[in-house]
Amino acid sequence: MNKRLLLGDRWAPVTSDMGFLETDAERAARALSSWQGGLWASEDITMTARPVEGSLEQVLSTLLPLSGGEKQRHLFIPTRSAWTAYVDNGYRGTDAVSAMSYLAQVLGCRGMRVGAVPHTLREDKGRYGVVALEVYGPRQTDWLNYLRTLYAMNDGGRWVFGQSGEPFPFEKLERYQARKVRDRFTLDTLEEYLLHLGLSPFQEDFYLPQGAPAWLVEKTGSFFSAQKEYTLAQAREDF
Repeated sequence: MNKRLLLGDRWAPVTSDMGFLETDAERAARALSSWQGGLWASEDITMTARPVEGSLEQVLSTLLPLSGGEKQRHLFIPTRSAWTAYVDNGYRGTDAVSAMSYLAQVLGCRGMRVGAVPHTLREDKGRYGVVALEVYGPRQTDWLNYLRTLYAMNDGGRWVFGQSGEPFPFEKLERYQARKVRDRFTLDTLEEYLLHLGLSPFQEDFYLPQGAPAWLVEKTGSFFSAQKEYTLAQAREDF
């Protein structure tokens, strides 16, 4: 358990990578449903978007079981800010990049990927550490619609740091020169930057303000019945 992360990291890998869109939850959910529905128009697949209520863990549980193949369920969670959070039911964790970068363009807003994985790997058990922030815009940039990318990650035993795009005015650029690569972009720095952007994603009370519902987008149809499914505990077995 890592008490600094959302819900003590009990919902990793689902919450290890999260997406955010600068729009409301229902609008984001319906946009993804329309997009995905168009991709599956020739198949026996149905897309639905519906509100779900309860505590944060209760709404996260609507993603279960987790899927080892095509993502079947996508959850949009309102927050105490202009941003809506996004997670999906992937067995290896949420794929925030493709959905957030695409929907940012469709909805004409900013999107974001936030990654935070503690480095716990010991003798082939545990996880490689990651701290990452990607921000997407509504229009084409030099690289797709990426506005800013920052990361420090353990890549197979070696820490690497990377950045691209125009720095935000609030960034502490001198930190990127730290002698230890893993110190160039830390969880503390990520949290600091996210506060400037209006987010506190590791705090439970940041989500579901004043009883607002989350929105679940679900794919159903004959294609999905053969996919392997996993419990949250099974997805965490190697942690």
